[in-house]
Amino acid sequence: MTSAPVVQSPTLTVQKVGGRIGAVISGVRLGGDLDEVTVAAVRAALLEHKVVFFRDQQHLDGESHEAFARLLGTPVAHPTVPSVDGRYALGIDNERGGRANQWHTDVTFVPAYPAFSILRAEVIPPYGGNTLWSNTAAAYRDLPEPLRTLADSVRGVHTNDYDYAATRPGASSAALEQHRKVFTAVTFQTEHPVVRVHPETGERTLILGNFLQKLSGFRAADSRALIGVLQSHVERPENTVRWQWRAGDVAIWDNRATQHYGVDDSDDHERTLRRVTIDGDVPVGVDGRRSVLLAPESVPEPGHGIASGASTDGAVAEA
Repeated sequence: MTSAPVVQSPTLTVQKVGGRIGAVISGVRLGGDLDEVTVAAVRAALLEHKVVFFRDQQHLDGESHEAFARLLGTPVAHPTVPSVDGRYALGIDNERGGRANQWHTDVTFVPAYPAFSILRAEVIPPYGGNTLWSNTAAAYRDLPEPLRTLADSVRGVHTNDYDYAATRPGASSAALEQHRKVFTAVTFQTEHPVVRVHPETGERTLILGNFLQKLSGFRAADSRALIGVLQSHVERPENTVRWQWRAGDVAIWDNRATQHYGVDDSDDHERTLRRVTIDGDVPVGVDGRRSVLLAPESVPEPGHGIASGASTDGAVAEA
């Protein structure tokens, strides 16, 4: 077996961990004081490999985590879930849906969903609790040509008001109540193209995942069937990478070109991570049409900073 190629730069090395997605970056101490050359190299690796991993970043705390995030863009709060620090850090732990157990792209129920997510591991269980990522650009490229043509022309409605009980059949009544009161405190609906053109790489990527409620213009049964066919390509093992966390690890992913899945298989052991997300842009489909916010009339302002997905540039549905 030949080893994966190693990409060299003056300050870091990039080692692929999967043929289609994932790389480990070494030789970097993350923080807000990184120089421009190193930040550019990290961003280039992120765009190429879709998700990048850093080991041994135990020095990071909430402040330096956020400071590093600012080097990639503007941090944004979650539209409905309160942060754990009053600013931008989202708690990913046992009590806050830390193991989603479903494939999704973060916050696609708003128009300009996050461009990047930076996840930092604080407490990791003795087993289980891995996270998987999938390359949605590779999934699109592998579609049979007739299916690619169809996907290029279809749009879908995404919402945060999905059937949580159906996706988490083992969830406690307390978890169900928290989902209802917190995650769906404001119900969002956004229509996205199923295929977007990536604003930095020019690649075509699929916008699917568990927030996708239906395909516009299709009967419910046909919509479910088509979503299932398209999603099955995202979940093909060759398009995925699986990361076994250690405390101090950091993962950064391009949320415009990936889905991810937090595996719920560590029993009752504590699993605590912190996520900061970077504001995105309104997706544009192959036909040049942009995503539109269907409900509510605008993305509500959070308690701190700008709202995730607020940069709609007027991309709201006409009355």
